[in-house]
Formats: sequence, structure tokens, C-alpha cells
Amino acid sequence: MITIQIPKPDVTIVRRKQQLGPDETPIKPIYGFIDFHEIPRDKGGLLLFFNQSDELLFVGKARKLRPRLKKHFEDQVSPLRNHREEVAKISAIYVDDAMEREIYETYIINTQYAKYNTEKAFYKN
Repeated sequence: MITIQIPKPDVTIVRRKQQLGPDETPIKPIYGFIDFHEIPRDKGGLLLFFNQSDELLFVGKARKLRPRLKKHFEDQVSPLRNHREEVAKISAIYVDDAMEREIYETYIINTQYAKYNTEKAFYKN
């Protein structure tokens, strides 16, 4: 039997409103998120999307995390396109190796029962 240890998230951002101080410029929120800048644009890894109840909604992998994250909130082919308002928290796990990303993604989908991942789900609801 193979044992897989899921890494702890390197960055987690939550839906929140900006508290403006003096001399601060407002950040335009994207579906309530103002901290996309905390997710690196040059690192590969996994993105985990959670709802308000901490239920895992979707897991995705990317060679470059921030551009992929933005695509999930902009394009019309993302599995999250009809559920963007449901996302309350996003965690990023840095994983450089493409094969490891694939293994972790499939493992997390099937052990944590990601709600909107249908293509790699081997369990029955």
C-alpha cells in the first residue's frame, strides 16, 4: 500500500473586505477576494477551493498558480464558473514536479471528495 502525505498549504486567502487606512489605495475585489497577490505567479502547485463550511469544492493543479487562479474566476470553461460566489477560501500548495502535482491532485479529489471535480473522481456519491 502506498501512503501519501498531503502537504500543508503554503498560502491561504479568504474572501474579505479591505480595511482602508490613510494613504492606502483601494484594491478591486475579484468575487470578494483582494489577496490574489499573495499567491505567487511563478510557482507551480495545487489550488484548493473551499466554501464557508470548509467543504472542499474543487482541486486544480497549475504550472503557474496565480494566472491559473485568475482564470478560474474569469473564463467560462472552469468547473467553478457557476459556483464562484460559493468560494470562501483558497489554499495554495507549492509542488514543483508535474508528476507529483498530478498524484496529489487525484489523491486529494478522491480522499477529500472534492464536490466539483468530476473527471478524476473514482468514488460514488
